[in-house]
This record gives sequence, C-alpha cells and structure tokens, in this order.
Amino acid sequence: MRWDNLAENTAKAGNGALFAADAVTTRTFDTPEFRGITFHEIRARSIVNRVPGASRMPFEWTVNPYRGCSHACVYCFARKTHSYLDLDTGLGFDSQIVVKTNAAELLSRHLASRQWQGQHIAMGTNVDCYQRAEGRYRLMPGILAALRDHANPFSVLTKGTLILRDLDLLRQAAEVTEVGVSVSVGFTDQELWRTVEPGTPSPQRRLDAVRALADNGIGCGVLMAPVIPFLGDHPDQLRATVRAVAAAGATSVTPLVLHLRPGAREWFMQWLARHHPHLVPRYERMYADGAYAPTWYQRGITRRVHELAAEYGIGPADRGGVRRVPRETPEPLTEGPTQLSLL
Repeated sequence: MRWDNLAENTAKAGNGALFAADAVTTRTFDTPEFRGITFHEIRARSIVNRVPGASRMPFEWTVNPYRGCSHACVYCFARKTHSYLDLDTGLGFDSQIVVKTNAAELLSRHLASRQWQGQHIAMGTNVDCYQRAEGRYRLMPGILAALRDHANPFSVLTKGTLILRDLDLLRQAAEVTEVGVSVSVGFTDQELWRTVEPGTPSPQRRLDAVRALADNGIGCGVLMAPVIPFLGDHPDQLRATVRAVAAAGATSVTPLVLHLRPGAREWFMQWLARHHPHLVPRYERMYADGAYAPTWYQRGITRRVHELAAEYGIGPADRGGVRRVPRETPEPLTEGPTQLSLL
C-alpha cells in the first residue's frame, strides 16, 4: 500500500484526507461479522473534504470516516478511491477498510475554526458511514455530537440500520440545526438484493429503519438507488418499491439510475457476466458513451417513479434544502429533508 503517496494524490484531487505511513495500524478480528475483513486504523490529517467543482453532487462539503465498505455493493461508484492506495477496487474495496479513528476530534476542531462558515456537511455520499465497521469503531456518535455542539447543518445517506443506534443524537442535533436523513433502497427484489448488495441489511430492514426514524420524529426520505437496467426497472418492480417506500412513511422518494464509473464499471461487468451473461451486450450498448445511462432512459425512470410516488401520496425530494425536526412533535414530517441525488 502506498500510504506515503496518498497525501500527494488526495491533494491533487482536492479531498484532503491525508495521513502519514507511520500512523497506520492494521487489525483483523476473528468474529463472524468481521471475518475476512482487514481494518487499517489511521490518524487522518483532515476530515472535511471539499467536493470538486466539476462534480454533479448537490453539496460542497463531505465527511467520510471510512474508506472501503463491507456492504460490498457490486456497483459502488466509490471503488475507484481504493486505487489511490494501490488496493484492489473489487474484493479489496469490500474487505480492506480504512478507519479514520480521530474523525470526531478532527471534525470538532475544524468546526471551531474561525475560517469555517458553518456550511452544510454531507455524510454517506462516498462510502457508508453506518457500514458494519461502525458497530465496532463507533465514530459516528462523536461526529454527530460535534455537529450538534456547533449547530452545523448536515445530512446522512445510508443503507445501514445502525443509524437507529444514534436516534437520540440525531434528535438533539435537529433541535439546533437542519438535519437531513435519507436511506437508500433501490429495489425490494430479494434475489437481486442478495447478489448485488450482499453485505447490506435487506431492503425490508432498511424500510423498517425509515419507519422507526419517522416514529421518532425524524423525517426520512428514500433515495431509490440504483435502479438497475433490465434487472430492477420493470414497471411491476418500480411499483412494488415505491409502494413499500410509501408504506414505510418516507417523506420523499428520489430515483437514481445505475451509473458505472471506472473502478465500479469493471467490477459490475464481471458480476454481470457471471450472473446475467445475456445482458452484457445490452449494457455495453447502453453505457457505450460513458458512466451514465442515456438521458432518455433516466428521464423515463424518473417520470415513472414520480408518477407512482404521487399515486401513493409521496413526492419527489426538494433538492434545495433540509427540514428541521420539531422539538416537541414526535410525529413524522409531511415534508422531507434534502435527498442526496448523485446525478
């Protein structure tokens, strides 16, 4: 692993997640949930990262306490980031997890800086901050406490039900600043889930988390991502997913069609060739021009999902803002927080 070179690479990318080679401790744990996973504990030099100006992300600042993700989603666009460490973007991304053990300390110091203007911070937009490792390292409670103590607006996007552990902190933060919470559920097809997202909680468990958040006064939207062409985009599948999202009490639903950036593209296409070889030519044509499906296809999926959402009584997300949770009222909100659309 080229830890020493990471500082140069991330500086060029504008990420700022810098650390030194002598700050790395590598561990493995012989427990069922962590078997086969190696953790690289590091003391990062910075934790608040600026999103490059050319990015399509609807936010400017992020915090990512982990690199790599045991959720092992075959399509994950963040796989390329592992190549910065000379780590494999396939199995290595799933099983070699970098843990920024001083994330909360760094964030608190950053938020207290006179240069910081209190901008919105997005979390879970690169790798999931509530992946399995969080159960052991417990980085998020300190991060949420720092954001609460500095009344700094933030949002969280996750596939992890572990977010429910931090309900009290989320509510406390929502009393003093704007908090957005989104759960990612691209489909409810059980067979598809088991093969394409093998390390994640099931779609139903994620929707149960949406309901639990709503029951505790935290409005939660659903990022319907990814909608996978030819595997998860049948009208009946879209309807079943939106119906389940509505039944869970989500404040909004925002669809996102699968995109295949370098690093993720190669791994996904290998998976596709093993599980659905007949679809390989169709994918090669659909993604011939780059990482994104054709605009006409994306618009068609978005239109259909929004029609279904209206039918079931939920609306598309407002990309312009987040919603503060009321101090007194435990009922779910009628309008939702910002959805973290990756388009």
